[in-house]
Amino acid sequence: MGLIGGDERADQAPPPRSPGRRRALEVLTAHGAGCELRLLLRDGRGLWGLLSLLRSEGGRAFGPDDAERLARISSPLITLLRRYATAGEPRTARPYLPAGVVIVGADNEVRSLTPEARAWLGEIDPAHGMAPEWMPMVAMREITLAARRHLIDPSAPAPVACSPAAFLGRRVAVHAQPLDADGTGDVAVILQEATGDLLLPVFSAWHGLTARERQIVQYLHSGAAPKQIARSLSVSPHTVNTHVKTVFRKTGVSGRDELLATLGA
Repeated sequence: MGLIGGDERADQAPPPRSPGRRRALEVLTAHGAGCELRLLLRDGRGLWGLLSLLRSEGGRAFGPDDAERLARISSPLITLLRRYATAGEPRTARPYLPAGVVIVGADNEVRSLTPEARAWLGEIDPAHGMAPEWMPMVAMREITLAARRHLIDPSAPAPVACSPAAFLGRRVAVHAQPLDADGTGDVAVILQEATGDLLLPVFSAWHGLTARERQIVQYLHSGAAPKQIARSLSVSPHTVNTHVKTVFRKTGVSGRDELLATLGA
């Protein structure tokens, strides 16, 4: 399976692939993919996601011209992605699901799962048309491998992912924790509603909050009043109120209660 895109060029040797990446490519190949083109969606605010285009086996391979055309639409894609991620909750609320746990073995294959986890996986069942057939399997391996990497290298991205409400009708958090000291054994993958502290980092990124604005939201989420926040940050109450108004404007809420409701507080 070919890989072109991002910082790679078609005339350069591809970079070494991790065991997890090789396994993900094997899964895609098993489902008929013959070539892949990847593009990191990145701008001055950070990394927004990864776009992956697939062509079926036997079809024309992606080339440099395809990569260049894809790169030209990166900016509008990021804009669309942010709009998608910040869309409001659907009118029809989905029933609450308690957290579920999936145990993934040393071979990165699912060994067991709780009934609650089965219910969560049912939410993204490809039969419902909510995800490609290969997505649940690949996503489970990706979060598992991220947990193993983070244990060995704490500077690596944390093994936490949150999906916006527009995808499944609810915000979903998936995070993973190795069950041994060296990260080579079983990994517990937890699926649950994305609220509060789990949601706040991606919520801040989706809405373009600054580091200070995110800090203000954390204080509001903990129940602190503006005067208390001002004392904690050694700033004036007026400065805090200015930040709060900016947060309300950026997130499209009318006040503190609506903001906390959005975070699931």
